[in-house]
Amino acid sequence: MNRLVLIGNGFDLAHGLKTSYKDFICWYWKQRVLSLCDFREKTSDDGLCKFSILTHETWYYFFLYNHISISLLEDKNFFEVTKNKEVFGIEYSPLFEAIHKSIETKGWVDIENDYYNLLKECLNANAPEEIIVSLNSELQLLQEKLVEYLKSIEVSDELLRTEIRQKIYAPFKTVDISISGQYALEEHIETGLGLSNRDWDWKLRSYNNICYTKGYVDDYKKRRNDNDSYIEKDEPSHELMLPNKIMLLNFNYTSTAHRYLKDSSIFSINQIHGNLNNSSSVIFGYGDEIDEDYKMILNKNDNRYLSNNKSIRYLESDNYRKMLSFIESEPYQILIMGHSCGNSDRTLLNTLFEHKNCVSIKPYYYVNDEGKDNYIDIVQNISRNFKDMKLMRDRVVNKTYCEPLTNNRVDGNGD
Repeated sequence: MNRLVLIGNGFDLAHGLKTSYKDFICWYWKQRVLSLCDFREKTSDDGLCKFSILTHETWYYFFLYNHISISLLEDKNFFEVTKNKEVFGIEYSPLFEAIHKSIETKGWVDIENDYYNLLKECLNANAPEEIIVSLNSELQLLQEKLVEYLKSIEVSDELLRTEIRQKIYAPFKTVDISISGQYALEEHIETGLGLSNRDWDWKLRSYNNICYTKGYVDDYKKRRNDNDSYIEKDEPSHELMLPNKIMLLNFNYTSTAHRYLKDSSIFSINQIHGNLNNSSSVIFGYGDEIDEDYKMILNKNDNRYLSNNKSIRYLESDNYRKMLSFIESEPYQILIMGHSCGNSDRTLLNTLFEHKNCVSIKPYYYVNDEGKDNYIDIVQNISRNFKDMKLMRDRVVNKTYCEPLTNNRVDGNGD
């Protein structure tokens, strides 16, 4: 039995990294406004927002004559200044306006979901070709700037969390496995009992960062033969409950997850949405083919509506194929670490959650400064990725057996 760990943006946030979309937009604003300090024209348009100065010859002269300090540009005070419509003009592109409103009203933003909603609006309004082209161009600009921002964030080994490492490598727990998956767990244990000493040495060598030994396996085997115990009567040794293989399915573009798995034939990391070292590999868009409106997009017979479809972009590399090979190979448990399980990855998550080999879905939640956790939020999102609710209730581990991703309280959303 294997383990598939879904790594979302909450994973990076748990390491103190400012990788949320809100953090990214704040960085963008700072860079954008600072660029005006030396801008020698009246209007500046970067494709996302257009700044106009109405009372001075250029933006450069405005800053020069008004002595606005750099520190003022770095916080929200500048936007209070620019609300004077007799002096300033600000125009947002449709996508950036939706992003800006999300942050103002909700305090967070899901760029991919906002893009998909605008795309559907264009579809329903039968928008002209140039509107779709412009919307796709906006998303491309945001993707390029997001990559630039994430590249500026440093990840060091000092940020690694011991409790996260322990959760990734931890043995299976009987209570975490679905009722329908108990047979797969028993089979996993029986297979372990039949392994040769050489096979056990090979497997445990990969787990050498944790003190496991075959002696406990031999002891359990002897006790079971003497007492004819079953799983529910005698919890097997941790060694027998270790996953055969672990794959980190990393939805982030960052390399944080790479620091948790050693190079081994039984451990692997799948950068399903690409990585920062290869900007062309980055997948950014929508992935909800379960949505009722998606059939309308297909029937539109216009490829511009499919330009940022994740399921199509997956075919540009073999990462999706590797994931399929992993889940087809044998039964697997899913651990959710920092992924909100929102609709932007709904197609892929449905494939994982309802697959015949999935025997457990265990979400790790976060706790905010007020002591409130988001377990129910994650489970509600998980449910949207299921078509069979009975299956969902069997596979999702209930809160009694779940825990926070880290020992410290963490703010922020998932991916």
